[in-house]
Amino acid sequence: MAIDVYKEWLGIPEGPRPPDHYQLLRLVQFEDATDKIRANYKKLNAHVRKYATGQYSVESQTLLNELAKAMLCLTDAERKKEYDRSLGREIEDDSTGRKTIGQLLIEQNVISSGQLKEAESHADKLGLDVRDSLVQLKMVDATVAAQAYAQEQGLPFVDLTDLHPDEAVLDQVPKETVKQHSILPLFIDDEVLVVACTSMIGPELEDELRLRFNLPVKPAIAPPQAISQGINKYYAAGARNAAPEVEAPAEKGKGKDKDKKKDATKAAPAAKAPAGKKQAATPEEMKQKKMVGVIAACWSVIIPYLIDSFVIVPNAAFDKWSLLFWVTLPAITGYVVWQTCFKK
Repeated sequence: MAIDVYKEWLGIPEGPRPPDHYQLLRLVQFEDATDKIRANYKKLNAHVRKYATGQYSVESQTLLNELAKAMLCLTDAERKKEYDRSLGREIEDDSTGRKTIGQLLIEQNVISSGQLKEAESHADKLGLDVRDSLVQLKMVDATVAAQAYAQEQGLPFVDLTDLHPDEAVLDQVPKETVKQHSILPLFIDDEVLVVACTSMIGPELEDELRLRFNLPVKPAIAPPQAISQGINKYYAAGARNAAPEVEAPAEKGKGKDKDKKKDATKAAPAAKAPAGKKQAATPEEMKQKKMVGVIAACWSVIIPYLIDSFVIVPNAAFDKWSLLFWVTLPAITGYVVWQTCFKK
């Protein structure tokens, strides 16, 4: 019998499955406080992770992904409006605009107005963003700064320690791309590719990701160090399959030339290695051959001793037969080993 994880683990009464985002995160309907949304998500995430290593590990990971997607939706200003409207909420268009990162941090009593002016002056001198300036001056923690920046841009903030990206999504983006742009692809949510990044995604990167997945891209803000750690973890040597190459859309007038080049490439015969010439062995193969040669040489000495002691004349040594075995077999073996394993 399948377990109802919503009821058994989260205490959600029987009803529609899956529940809506507010029920899933144990929030009052249409909760707007992002700090409350994140706090509930973090608490539930930690609770569900208790079942990650037991018999319900698959159900646990599925539910963790649902919690993450619900949190990302409800902390994304634009997506939350659309989602709330789909649930029947009447929302008036807010024309006041978003607050800057400085205003948000002052309202949260994280920094003072004097500190903000100092950070802005520092940013102007060095050509930095105010966010980076605040972190450099150690006025704000990088995580707090990233959360405020996400709120300024109307984007969700994501804690990568609580998420496990979709392996299939990771395989689609090469390591060179994620390192160059400091991003981490996460998963596909409601036909949208969610990507963790330190700032807004540029148009060129967005076009590349759109070509790879044929889906629109949604950024989620994370601290730079968290993304670096995620790249090192999920793109470690040998951890990923090679991502497929993508071609940029052909410019007008150049499409035919590209087709001709492809046809010419197909028509050109592949170069063949000269007949009768063996391909050079790799260093690893040479190492293995030498090890086999050493083992064979050792046995060429041991075998005559065993034959002499227990087969030909037990307990006698160095008669004419033993001399034949002791000299001839090692000599022949040594010659063969040298020719096949050591001679270049």
